[in-house]
Amino acid sequence: MEWDDLRYVLAIARDGTLSRAAASLGVSHTTVARRVRAIEQTLGVRLFDQTPDGFVATAAGRDVAAVAERMESDVLSLEGRVLGRDERLQGALRVATMDILFRRYQGVLASFMTRYPSVELTVVVNDREVSLARREADVALRMTSAPPEHLVGRRIGRVEFAVYGSKALVEHMGPDAGYAEYPWIHWDERMNMTWLDAWLAARAPGARIAMRVDASSMVMRQAIAAGIGVHFLATFDGDSDPALRRIGAIAPEFQRDVWLLTLPDLRGTSRVRAFLDHVARDQPEST
Repeated sequence: MEWDDLRYVLAIARDGTLSRAAASLGVSHTTVARRVRAIEQTLGVRLFDQTPDGFVATAAGRDVAAVAERMESDVLSLEGRVLGRDERLQGALRVATMDILFRRYQGVLASFMTRYPSVELTVVVNDREVSLARREADVALRMTSAPPEHLVGRRIGRVEFAVYGSKALVEHMGPDAGYAEYPWIHWDERMNMTWLDAWLAARAPGARIAMRVDASSMVMRQAIAAGIGVHFLATFDGDSDPALRRIGAIAPEFQRDVWLLTLPDLRGTSRVRAFLDHVARDQPEST
């Protein structure tokens, strides 16, 4: 078997469906299905069972996927070491972040592109945490108070949170309204956001849930601005919007540090180092 074949087996073993595996590989789902069928025919063994919940690896499939994962780790480690020796201040740089941090640091990203026009910057904006080890990105701009030990980087700020509502909703409720009297926007129940359930039970018992949204923080913000209900926003975001009003004090238990992170092997790459230095130096005055 060739490494390219193993990538397809590993993608389905990880993602469970043709569509998600295809997205991670950058191909169509029909290509994934065709390649896996060809691999099974070559080996003379079934690698996956198709169930209503997706593809489940057989014993042979798990064996092949385990070998593929070890090979992937070796390939990515080699790639990281080679790239780490690259002293050219040009080429591709892939940075992963999330909606909330992109809005905060978009000016810094723009100034980086102006300063280093030969660097081809790609920004991946997703609330899902990407894997630097699998080279889904070179650098992560991440909100966390406990960065993974296998990554290196620097803390560049902190994000504080408070409850916000639209100006119209807050004026309608009046200055004496408490948290429990406001309609709330909550996350989809499948996301198991028990931290918010506990907070509401303690601070806003009996509060009405007006709507639930999925994992998109952008959708959450738009729902708040539309006056549907209230929810937490970063103070730098909520305070800067004249259409929003802060309700109550900053919640210290939810504040998070902002970190720039990369792999140790990539830290010496000129474009990675230039990006880390630029963001640390030219970041917004406060977070």
